[in-house]
Amino acid sequence: MELIKELPDVFEEFAEQRQKSFLAIKELKDRGVPVVGTFCTYFPVEIAMAMGAATVSLCSTSDETIPAAEKDLPKNLCPLIKSSYGFAATKKCPFFYFSDLVVGETTCDGKKKMYEYLGQFKDVFTMELPNRQTKDGLTLWKNEIIRFKEYLEQKFHVAITEEQIRNAVKIQNEGRVALKRLYELMRLDPAPMTGQELFSVLYGSTFKPDRSKIPGEVNAIADRVEKEYAEGKMLEKKPRILVTGCPIGGATEKVIKAIEDNGGVVVTFENCGGAKSVDRLVEEDAEDIYEAIAKRYLSIGCSVMTPNPNRIELLGRLIDEYQVDGVVEMILQACHTYNVESLGIRRFVNDEKHKPYISVETDYSQADIGQLNTRIAAFIEML
Repeated sequence: MELIKELPDVFEEFAEQRQKSFLAIKELKDRGVPVVGTFCTYFPVEIAMAMGAATVSLCSTSDETIPAAEKDLPKNLCPLIKSSYGFAATKKCPFFYFSDLVVGETTCDGKKKMYEYLGQFKDVFTMELPNRQTKDGLTLWKNEIIRFKEYLEQKFHVAITEEQIRNAVKIQNEGRVALKRLYELMRLDPAPMTGQELFSVLYGSTFKPDRSKIPGEVNAIADRVEKEYAEGKMLEKKPRILVTGCPIGGATEKVIKAIEDNGGVVVTFENCGGAKSVDRLVEEDAEDIYEAIAKRYLSIGCSVMTPNPNRIELLGRLIDEYQVDGVVEMILQACHTYNVESLGIRRFVNDEKHKPYISVETDYSQADIGQLNTRIAAFIEML
């Protein structure tokens, strides 16, 4: 079997998308295009797209500005929150600087309070996300989506039509379908690419200001991967790993590296930015498009939901469909919702799916790389 040699340049292009987008966002800003900064997978991107805004992820994944953030925030707080706040407060994040509006959702307690502080130096719109996926929760979330739409109309002096929203839904769905097509190629055994290569596309796509370009670019990569695989170019057979838990990106990609440097291959990501983000589509022909959007987003299986059956359902499906040999859960320090929920995830993986499970708690520093390698190497050797 032959390792893929022709594709890395394509993956690297997506991996560098975040840096390339700095200039793209500035050019859009100079042309008067509104820029909306976002923090969460629950953000209903279609509403901002409908008014012609560019959207960009603001979650920061480096420890560079954490010391600055800790002047205002507790040290024993989630590194994602501290990093995000630090890059905003120090003006080191071009995306935050160029954003005309920042949108947050009431997910975890730390983020909710951070939005209050961000609101002191940037226009922040906080959406009230219910923590239960019930009929009442759906009604609340639908009303919040409409409230967000009305806020955009007022702030930017525009009218957002239902036709524009439905068009945005179609574009965003096409992007989800393309990304899902690419990561579903990892069902093949042996795997057609590394988990790091797959992740570079999934993560890089979140920094594409023009969402309409995603389907074509991602489908082109999928076409090439399929062609290479048919020609016999693939990875050697390795233990197949599912990664779940907190969002991965930047510094925490060290977990992917530790898995693949020690003999495994990450065949699927359940985390935000992975399957969780694109698994479900918005019903394009729904009579009530606002309710359809609300249903799609509220169905995301995040640990802030109680109970959280949709995460278990997706995990079970991924374990079966991707012939997973083991599950690695990455938990950020002080992320209480995922940390507490890890007991239920371990029980599900061990007792119901009969697969090995390990959780690793980490932050954005590089200090624990040796420990990560030791623990994950032992886990993979056990497989």
